[in-house]
Amino acid sequence: MRFHQAAGTALLLAAQCAWAGDVIHLKARTVRPAPGAAAVTGVSRRAHFIVQFPSYPGPEIRQELQRRGVRVLGYVPDNGLMISADAGVRLEGLDLAWSGNLEAADKLSPLLSEPAPAYLVVFHSDIGMEAARALAARHGFTIVENPSLLPGQLVAAGSPTRLEDLAAEDEVSYILPASADLVAGATLMACGGAATEAGQIGEYATVGRGWAKDAAGEVTLRYLFESLTSKLDANTAQGEIERAFREWTRYAEVGFTPGGSAQSVRTIAVGFGRRAHGDSYPFDGPGGVLAHTFYPAPPNAEPIAGDMHFDDDENWKAGADTDLFTVALHEAGHALGLGHSDRPGSVMYPYYRFASGLTADDIAAIRSLYGAAAPADPGVPPAKPPADPAGPPDPPAPPVPPAPPSQPPARADKVAPSLRILSPRFTIVSTSSPSLTISGTAADNVGVAAVKWSVSTGAAGNAAGTGSWSAEVPLLVGTNVVTIRASDQAGNSGWRAITVVRR
Repeated sequence: MRFHQAAGTALLLAAQCAWAGDVIHLKARTVRPAPGAAAVTGVSRRAHFIVQFPSYPGPEIRQELQRRGVRVLGYVPDNGLMISADAGVRLEGLDLAWSGNLEAADKLSPLLSEPAPAYLVVFHSDIGMEAARALAARHGFTIVENPSLLPGQLVAAGSPTRLEDLAAEDEVSYILPASADLVAGATLMACGGAATEAGQIGEYATVGRGWAKDAAGEVTLRYLFESLTSKLDANTAQGEIERAFREWTRYAEVGFTPGGSAQSVRTIAVGFGRRAHGDSYPFDGPGGVLAHTFYPAPPNAEPIAGDMHFDDDENWKAGADTDLFTVALHEAGHALGLGHSDRPGSVMYPYYRFASGLTADDIAAIRSLYGAAAPADPGVPPAKPPADPAGPPDPPAPPVPPAPPSQPPARADKVAPSLRILSPRFTIVSTSSPSLTISGTAADNVGVAAVKWSVSTGAAGNAAGTGSWSAEVPLLVGTNVVTIRASDQAGNSGWRAITVVRR
């Protein structure tokens, strides 16, 4: 079986597609090149960097880059390509609008300010895993093995203070929090990222415009099934994918309707295929990448925009193992224009298990593109978003009028306490015991007021002592992320986290 022959048409149309935009959209910041910013003309050493063009870099541009010895690694919104080039490569005459490297801060997820059991380190796709492992080890990180990891990715445990140095390495593409499942070595489903005909979009980039509204001011997409898997009853397979579509429409002002032609605009063609199946992203057989989806137009051209392809070599199930609804729910998010989320537990996180519905993180993302869904009937409120995996924020305390000062106020203390965990010595621990004693030290320029502990399973309490402290922490069977937090009188706090797997 082969999908409709849209890829070649998409390449031709994409050459004419000028997706206006003069900024580079990254998760950590938006790069706004100054007017007339100089672009590189030659490469003095092997490096990874972004080259931006005045309009969408079509196949002619990418072929010319390859002819000059440049490897195109992916697409960067807007109108940019992530490339790898060796010393001596010349880039004159390519009509570059801007070029530049990712800075270390661009490669660090904004969520890394929160406690994480370990880190998912993504390397550029041309970096070998032996070199990647050696680089992580050189910066003091311990590799956490997980068979579900995609090529070019590692789970690394270590001090958060060393993340910036690791991110500064040219080989590193992005670092985000690793989920507890990844750290525990659980078997997970993985997504390499949604596709464009110019390449996949890196984890460091923000994807994000979605489908434009039609003449009626609405976003209604058609879908059709070009083929279904033989691993499930046809009605079951189709029903699970349609259920995934409906889950997104519960929360956002977007709709799906069956019908249309694979060549029609605003139509999501769904199909199952093996290995090479008619686009530039061949599947890899059982395991590995389960599916891929093309983003909306732009950046993709019609008719391939939004199409969802599933690997028919997988052992597709409904409600177990490789769950079709879970994968379809994730891929439908890409078809609507969402990239990957950095928040573990969300549907759009790049590694996932089973999903019964969207999380608050997913809902906020889809509503940022399309707005909230209107009530089904007058007086009926829209579906209530589920609780965020990280838990709802504490309600703000009522304001208290300040008392008149009897003397000039002292300068505000902004120094957070420092915290060390001395026992256990490792950031990932395995035990069969129902509890674990954790101890360490804390220090502050004024004084440590309290040391508290909390566990991802819900338990929490106060440690004994402050300068030198200890805590007996209860454990449930499975993965327990224990966070120790030291605070001072001014409200500043410092934290450390370890992951404990109870057998």
